[in-house]
Amino acid sequence: MKTINREDLAALLEGQERPILVEALPEKFFRQWHLPNAININHDQVRQRAPELLPDKQAAIVVYCASATCQNSHMVANQLEAMGYTDVAVYEGGKAEWEDAQLPVATA
Repeated sequence: MKTINREDLAALLEGQERPILVEALPEKFFRQWHLPNAININHDQVRQRAPELLPDKQAAIVVYCASATCQNSHMVANQLEAMGYTDVAVYEGGKAEWEDAQLPVATA
């Protein structure tokens, strides 16, 4: 499983080839705030929602959840890889690390 750190993710989000961000938490947490332009796919909805929300299996995808101790992002990333997605990474620091660094966030 590939991982990405906050600095590399922030740099990618500034560039031309932005990855698709996937928040792997329940919708109520996504609605409170999320990383800019992220989509929400809870860990128990991957098989139903990924084909519609992530039609390109070659796209760069970064999955995150609440913090380094949250396993939802790993569960979603593993399911995506099992479904044939080829460029999936996990941002392990998640929302807690992003917020601590005072990086931009979005609200629903």
